[in-house]
Amino acid sequence: MSDTQFTLFDTAIGACGIAWGERGVVGLQLPESSEDKARARLRRRFPQAAETPPPASVRRAIDLIVGHLRGKPSDLSAIGLDFEALPAFDRKVYEIARAIAPGATLTYGEIATRLGDKLLSRDVGQALGRNPFPIVVPCHRVVAANGKLGGFSARGGAATKLRLLAIESSDATALPLFKTAGR
Repeated sequence: MSDTQFTLFDTAIGACGIAWGERGVVGLQLPESSEDKARARLRRRFPQAAETPPPASVRRAIDLIVGHLRGKPSDLSAIGLDFEALPAFDRKVYEIARAIAPGATLTYGEIATRLGDKLLSRDVGQALGRNPFPIVVPCHRVVAANGKLGGFSARGGAATKLRLLAIESSDATALPLFKTAGR
């Protein structure tokens, strides 16, 4: 039996899911077209996980995420994530992305440069495409060069990415002219 558990919760963008284990959150699920599809995707990602009510620490994480997606950007850095099973490169990418403030963005190239090699841009994009913690590791805040939106692997693709950026932006009319972090 697995120690992984999950629950679904409602947000302003639809039913999301969260999975956790002894060392923290192991995955988040952005909304699918229905709650049943979100549940099914979580069960595919975590086949041994039990659907249970969340403990207090996960309930606090859910409350922060719900508020954040309601347009009240929150500091999600206190949410404990379990990085143990992830490749070291992905961990480094997620740590950099997690430091991007709501309403700000970095490019794939800027993250690659912070990792020591601008030529790692494509690898950064691939790591973000595997991000098991969307919203908490805000891969939607990472954009392509020259202000282009870039890809997004969640349901809805780039439109979902733009919606998440708009929720976080104090001036949604400025999108897609993004505020940038560290420039």
